[in-house]
Amino acid sequence: MKSLQIGNVTLENNLILAPMAGVTDLPFRVLCKEMGAGLICMEMVSAKAILYKNKNTEELMTIDKREHPVSLQLFGSDPEVISEIAKQIEERPFDILDINMGCPVPKVVNNGDGSALMKNPLLAAKIIEKTVKAIKKPVTVKIRKGFDDDHVNAVEMAHIAEECGAAAIAVHGRTREQYYSGKADWDIIRQVKEAVRIPVIGNGDIFTGADALAMEKQTGCDGFMIARGAQGNPWIFKQVAHYLETGEELPKPEMKEMVEMMLRHAKMLLEFKGDYTGIREMRKHATWYTGGYRNSSKLRARINEIESYEELEALFDEVLSYTNA
Repeated sequence: MKSLQIGNVTLENNLILAPMAGVTDLPFRVLCKEMGAGLICMEMVSAKAILYKNKNTEELMTIDKREHPVSLQLFGSDPEVISEIAKQIEERPFDILDINMGCPVPKVVNNGDGSALMKNPLLAAKIIEKTVKAIKKPVTVKIRKGFDDDHVNAVEMAHIAEECGAAAIAVHGRTREQYYSGKADWDIIRQVKEAVRIPVIGNGDIFTGADALAMEKQTGCDGFMIARGAQGNPWIFKQVAHYLETGEELPKPEMKEMVEMMLRHAKMLLEFKGDYTGIREMRKHATWYTGGYRNSSKLRARINEIESYEELEALFDEVLSYTNA
């Protein structure tokens, strides 16, 4: 596997867990790291929420020593606030600071944050430049292809990021208007790669090792950022690494191995977030874990009624008993 250098941080390999709100919390990140992710990205945190000492930000910024190297992602649109917060939190144990310029969610975009910054390259430049000057840790930027099909400006944004001192750039090959629908445009990743000298990380539609290899051939990107392909599948990092090294697809984990991983994830999540929140958040993860296995659609309804770890364990003991029958 190729290593990847981002500023003064060396990644063992170039497979990166994408930051996903409501998904890449601490327990899930630890599992992805164990499965071979070279860099772990945390859920995005609002710079303003940290400024106003919102109590939820503490949980979002908690880092486990097993995760490193880890990237903390801030979002916002005020250069003063983002750079000041970056300076305030720099002593926390993250390795890389990422600035979100790609989130498509309406409440983020309507505030001028996330992918709204794709429409304002001058403001984006100020944010990146001020933040790079404020801290010693490497600063990276995550962007999209553009805001919509009439405003495809990823190449311009990548130039700006490089000129303002960003150490790397991740490009999602969809516009904001597309959200996560349709097919990711990998050609825009190629255009960005050809336009800048800093590392370019490709993002969008990597679900298998063959996808990663195809992206590399088409774009020449330096790293792969895996998002939805990792949901309910922390094994994807091991699968992609194996494929890139051998050309061989690893089989999907057996049901028993999947259940063991999922129950471990559930235990960690309940420990981290408490029983009430933990089990409710685990329901969506359990639905993802079971996708593609036999009877997974029937299981979904039962998963959504689960109220405790014991109920989750009992349900999957039952599933395993008739799988092995």
